[in-house]
Formats: sequence, structure tokens, C-alpha cells
Amino acid sequence: VLNRRCVEAAVMTGLALNCSINKKSLFDRKHYFYADLPAGYQITQQRVPIAVNGSLSYSLCIDNKMSQMVTKTVRIKQIQLEQDSGKSLHDDTRSQTLVDLNRAGVGLMEVVMEPDMCCGEEAAAAVRELQLILQTLGSSQAVMAEGQLRVDANVSVHHPGEPYGVRTEVKNINSVRFLAKAVDYEIQRQIEELERGGTILNETRAFDSKLGCTVPMRDKEGKQDYRFMPEPNLPPLILYDAKSLPANLNHQQVVNIDWIHERLPDLPSVKRGKLVERYGILPEHSFTLLNEDGLTEFFENVVKQTQMKPKKVIGWILNELLSYLRQHSLTVKESPVSSFLLADLLNLLEKKEISSTAAKQVLAELWKGEGKTPLEIVTEKKLELIQDQKELEQICQAVIDGQENE
Repeated sequence: VLNRRCVEAAVMTGLALNCSINKKSLFDRKHYFYADLPAGYQITQQRVPIAVNGSLSYSLCIDNKMSQMVTKTVRIKQIQLEQDSGKSLHDDTRSQTLVDLNRAGVGLMEVVMEPDMCCGEEAAAAVRELQLILQTLGSSQAVMAEGQLRVDANVSVHHPGEPYGVRTEVKNINSVRFLAKAVDYEIQRQIEELERGGTILNETRAFDSKLGCTVPMRDKEGKQDYRFMPEPNLPPLILYDAKSLPANLNHQQVVNIDWIHERLPDLPSVKRGKLVERYGILPEHSFTLLNEDGLTEFFENVVKQTQMKPKKVIGWILNELLSYLRQHSLTVKESPVSSFLLADLLNLLEKKEISSTAAKQVLAELWKGEGKTPLEIVTEKKLELIQDQKELEQICQAVIDGQENE
């Protein structure tokens, strides 16, 4: 039975990726003999998918400089609905393959991109932007480490002006970082193979994250006969818009494209623009805020609770707090320094009750998570700035008096 929620999520994703939504799409049965689908076939959309001809804009840094960013676009060939398969777990030690069938048959949305990217960094940036869009829409939680979003990367090399070379497919990549490494490794491997006079096999490969290389999985030379046929249990999927929606139809039983379009949330690109406009921050900082899970909300909470200007707040979050988080491989949601504590610290700094150097010491103490407030740490460590001139003169005189006999 077709899941209505899957159809709505696919339409929403298609609209967000500037696709044309097909009002009539078809389901097909694809037969194959892997052990990870007990039925021996997969329901998919091979002939007429639900959405086609879209585009995804993404940005990446030049030479790792956040201040120099370029925007690129990758074409979206299609979005199709299909069944997920099971998961094969290969135990090389025992020469066994275990099969996890928990997700077999569950609805899956596949986004197919055109070959418009030329390196691992571009592929990673495009997938990260797609991930943010899916999370914004609620189409998927898209946590790659939990298998909610997986990437198959098709890689080929060729000289400019020549036809595309033979491609290999690197399957089931489960992190943006591994995607960049897998693509770059595969590009270099293919170049070196061709320069040695060898040939590239049309094969499926896997990325070994421990070794940092791709390894062969299975050969695609003898192209499999999937014996596609129209799926007999599912009729064509018919969608409507405001113009084509018949008056006598129950609205609960149909999917209205226009109704979904009107309810699309702000996409990441729009959110970035609003952050820049509202807080006067740099465009490149808006990318970091959105790319780090939970960081936008954390930043906005700090801004609400502190008298410091947003430009200075973002500097503290990006330069100081994020370095701690990355050292310990934590997200901002796991940080021992809450937005409330950071706001308190920045208020002490803004009121000139402590110096910038002292503030960094306080942040280091807060990171220990001992339950102390910034003010308690400042008092305990005697980190206050002394504003009283007479008190300063007494300290200086005491230092001079202590040096008289030397």
C-alpha cells in the first residue's frame, strides 16, 4: 500500500529543489537476486518518477577561506519513490554475510543528481545543503550516521572535450566527510590507472573509512537484467493542483501540489539571508550557523540574553565555543556551556567587569561543567577588572615597596 506521507514528502522535496512535479507517475517492479529484499523484487519508479528537472544551489569556500565563497548549482535529474532494501553486513573473519531486514520495504526517496560536480568538496557541499533542506522540510531527519541519508557516488574521469569515461559507483557512503574523501580518492585512482595504460571497470565499490580508499564490491560488466515490469499492485499515482482538483473529490484522499507549495517553510538559503539582515553578521557566518546542528537557535538565545552586539557574539561562538566543541567532537546541543551561561559571561565582558583574557579563562572553567556561574568563577579566581584608581595605586605602591631591597 502506498504511504500518503511518503508522497507528500516527495512532492515537498521536489518543490524545494525546483523540480517539475508529474501529476501522473508510475510504479515499476525491479527484479534482482540480492538477499536483502526477501520478495526478490523492489517497487520503484523507473519509467515516470514523481519529480524531474530540478536544481540545487550550494556554496563552498575557496582555499578554505570562509570569507571567499562561491555558489554553484547541480541539476537534479529526478526524484523517485521506491522501497528501501535490507542491509548486508559482511563478516570477513568468519567469511559470513549477515542480513538485517528491518528496513526492507520501507518507503525511500531517491534524489538523482546530474554529473555537474568535479571534486569531493563540491559533492560534500551539495549533499550538506540537501541534508539541511530535508531537515528543514521534515522530509527526513537525514542523520547520515544513522542511515537516514545515504549517498551513492558515481565517478568517472575524462579529458576536456571528450566523452565521459567509464564510471564506478561508490555505494552507501554514510558521512559528508567520507563522501569528499571517497570521491577524491576514486578520481585519483582512475587517473593513475589510465596513465598506466589500464582500463576502468564499470563496477560497484565501497569506501573503507579506516584505510581511506575505495575497494571493489561487485562487477557491473554483465549488466543485470532487472526485468522491469509495471507494478501490478499499484495503479498510477495521480496528483492534483488547484486548477485540476475536481470539486466532488474528498480532499483527504488526494495530494494537492499547490496546497503543499503554499506551506513550504523558509529554506536554508532564505534563513541565511534573514540572519544576515536581522543581525548584521557576515554571510559566511550565516553558513556556519546553519551548518552546525542547533547553532542558530543557540546564537539567537545568547543574543536575546546579552547586551553585546550580535557581531561580537558570533565571534565568541565561532572562535571560542566551537573550537571546544570540535576538540571534543560534540554538537552545541551537548555543550556543557549553555546559551544562558555564555550570555552571562558576555554581559560581564560587555560591562567591562572582566577583560577578554579573563573571559576566556572563565569559559575554560565553564567547560568543566561544575555548575558554577560566570560570576562565581570570576569572584573565586579574582579575575575582576579593577576600576578604582586608589585601589590600583595601592597595588602599584605595594609592588614598588616589595622591590626596594633588591
